[in-house]
Amino acid sequence: MALQNIGASNRNDAFYRYKMPKMVTKIEGKGNGIKTNIVNNVEIAKALGRPASYTTKYFGCELGAQSKFDQKTGTSLVNGAHSTAKLAELLEAFIKRYVQCYGCGNPETEIIITKTQMVNLKCAACGFISEVDMRDKLTTFILKNPPEAKKGGKDKKAMRRAEKERLKEGEAADEAQKKLKKKAPSNGKESSSSKVSKNHTSDEDISPKHDESVQEEEDDEDDDGIQWQTDTSREAAEKRMKEQLSAATAELVMLSVEEEEPNKLVQVMKEYLKKGSPLSELKTFISSLSDPPQDVMDALVNTLFDGVSKKFAEEVIKKSKYIAAAMQEDGSQMHLLNSIGSFFRKKDNEEVGKEVARVLKALYDKDIIEEELVLEWYQKGLTGADKSSSVWKNVEPFVDWLQTADSETEGED
Repeated sequence: MALQNIGASNRNDAFYRYKMPKMVTKIEGKGNGIKTNIVNNVEIAKALGRPASYTTKYFGCELGAQSKFDQKTGTSLVNGAHSTAKLAELLEAFIKRYVQCYGCGNPETEIIITKTQMVNLKCAACGFISEVDMRDKLTTFILKNPPEAKKGGKDKKAMRRAEKERLKEGEAADEAQKKLKKKAPSNGKESSSSKVSKNHTSDEDISPKHDESVQEEEDDEDDDGIQWQTDTSREAAEKRMKEQLSAATAELVMLSVEEEEPNKLVQVMKEYLKKGSPLSELKTFISSLSDPPQDVMDALVNTLFDGVSKKFAEEVIKKSKYIAAAMQEDGSQMHLLNSIGSFFRKKDNEEVGKEVARVLKALYDKDIIEEELVLEWYQKGLTGADKSSSVWKNVEPFVDWLQTADSETEGED
């Protein structure tokens, strides 16, 4: 049976994974009793994840003709003689209204009837809730004939429980490893050296603290020497902060440093993009910057999406060519994911936060980020310092969709 991509917008995508059979129709009867039989309507409806009675009823509503679906035989009939092209066109309209997510366009949605008798579509990929126009005639039929509840909820819960248990085991293993390192026996040399480092008797450990005090008191003439002796990267600065200050004070200082440093980079990034240089040169420009790669990616994301509040995912799709052009060979995908997470945390807005899954779905569809790294980033986030952030809750539908799609692919193989 010939197959085609679901959704007219995906017609020419050779790698699109969602497919349905091409419609086959047959004109039956004569005169006033003439009818159109959608021969493979059951197979089409199954591919769309909708009852075959919905598509049959929709054809009848749109054509102003009586329609009937026989549950026992699977026969779909619409009164009158209608061409396959016309019915296929109506099917595309049905897909757009009742199958595809209004947010990301994914056809893997579920019809939900709300307590207020509204018909919504919940996307399994990005978690977006699409509100169907209740003025449409088919909505009345759907309310009277709601879809059967999908099975497999228990399996999903079991998978989540197993994942949580694995995370707990991982945390316990990390803690045990840390304790072993602390209790590791030494010949006395390490302990004495650690005491020396704590008392700042080592020249290497004294220099950062000494340099900072000298930098405040002396003129700028000595700065060049200090720059060569002191590691000014964010990681080194954070380490020195924690050594010299309390945890709370160090966090405040690092926050102020983070606010100042990217501002300079953002300015540099804005000036470069304003020049209108070819996209092919963006990668070279980024690799020429001496700042840490994560800071550079943060600056790029902030430059591209500064001031965006609503419809953030649409902006990402529009400007994805800049992100794709900026990607380096190693580590760029993880830096991009970290930047997106940081961007949404700073927004601290529930409506904006819900779009993070749609953003990841858009980047995934354009092959900018890969599944393995998304899952790795998500697992690190759940166990990291920001594990309580709402970002991970909003990302969860997309992660579940990735894992489900994976298991389905393995089953097909």
